[in-house]
Amino acid sequence: MTEIRVTAVMPCLNEERTLALCIEKAQRAFREMGIVGEVVVADNGSTDRSVEIAESLGARVAHEPRKGYGSALMAGIKAARGRIVVMADADDSYDWLSLGDFVGKIEQGYDLVMGNRFKGGIEPGAMPPLHRYLGNPVLSMLARVMYRIPIADFHCGMRAFTREAFDRMNVRTPGMEFATEMVVNASHAGLRIAEIPTRLYPDKRDRPPHLRSFRDGWRHLRFMLTYAPDWLYLVPGLLLVLPGVLGLIVLSGGAATVGGVRLGIHFLALSSLLTMLGGNVIGFGVLAKVYNSSRCPIPQDSMIARLLRQFTLERGILAGGALVIGGTAVDAAILLEWLARSRSEMGETVHLAFVASTLVVVGINLVFGSFLLRMMQEDVAQ
Repeated sequence: MTEIRVTAVMPCLNEERTLALCIEKAQRAFREMGIVGEVVVADNGSTDRSVEIAESLGARVAHEPRKGYGSALMAGIKAARGRIVVMADADDSYDWLSLGDFVGKIEQGYDLVMGNRFKGGIEPGAMPPLHRYLGNPVLSMLARVMYRIPIADFHCGMRAFTREAFDRMNVRTPGMEFATEMVVNASHAGLRIAEIPTRLYPDKRDRPPHLRSFRDGWRHLRFMLTYAPDWLYLVPGLLLVLPGVLGLIVLSGGAATVGGVRLGIHFLALSSLLTMLGGNVIGFGVLAKVYNSSRCPIPQDSMIARLLRQFTLERGILAGGALVIGGTAVDAAILLEWLARSRSEMGETVHLAFVASTLVVVGINLVFGSFLLRMMQEDVAQ
């Protein structure tokens, strides 16, 4: 049998109106390129004539009962026989005749080639204004900042990749967030990624699209935050703990005036709260980084990696125990002094008691968190 070079994968859910046009365009592109290719229709439970149309035109159908854009594509890609896979929708919003541009870029040595609709052009009516001017630009910008991937259009539905590269991406999400996960995981795997201009046309369907703006936008954002512990936990945690610790230091000896504003016990209570809350959030961030390290390895030269190399369960217990013992000792001394004064007003020592109690809580959290961290490190190592 002649080796299949390229597979065109089309996710499909009731696309009888446009599916034949997309299949014929892909097959024509194969002929014009002079290569052997195949079309795989990843059917996600169509109840119209989509499957019948696909089979009548010589396309193979991969059936996927689990609903979702990602689920359908994973089934179609798994069924692909070509070394290179090109994916795009079956609604004729992407021009399958441009398939060769993607294949050519892959053959230049890239592992993943993304289309860019903002560079290629968006036809009138092809993309709702909410998506064009807010949703896609904002989500793509956030992904670039969070993951430091120089891709301008994270959500373009037309893209190409090699089968070997897809296996290294380890994509799992079943919904629309599949598009973002593919790019993020490709970057984490060290794959070469490129973008080419791609034109977007109005789809030819006679029904509303499957995409739901707010639901699917939230799924993309949720994925990006979940797999970016630095931005979800560590940055907010530092923004909480730094002013908290500064407030504890300034107010530990009593009320103080800063910038003409008198800061008393209420600000000390706020500082204590910020310190404990920020410490917990940072702890969650470290645990999330470790848990996620099997999919997104921690860079060995990063601050977190250096911290984890130095941090052990025993050191965590010692550090947390020192905070607990130190804070308890201060609280005990204040208690004895209060009793010696016949339970009179504590005066400014109440400020120091706040600081000491904060250290006790942080220390206890550190001790128990160290055990949990150790458990997770052992689990990930397996």
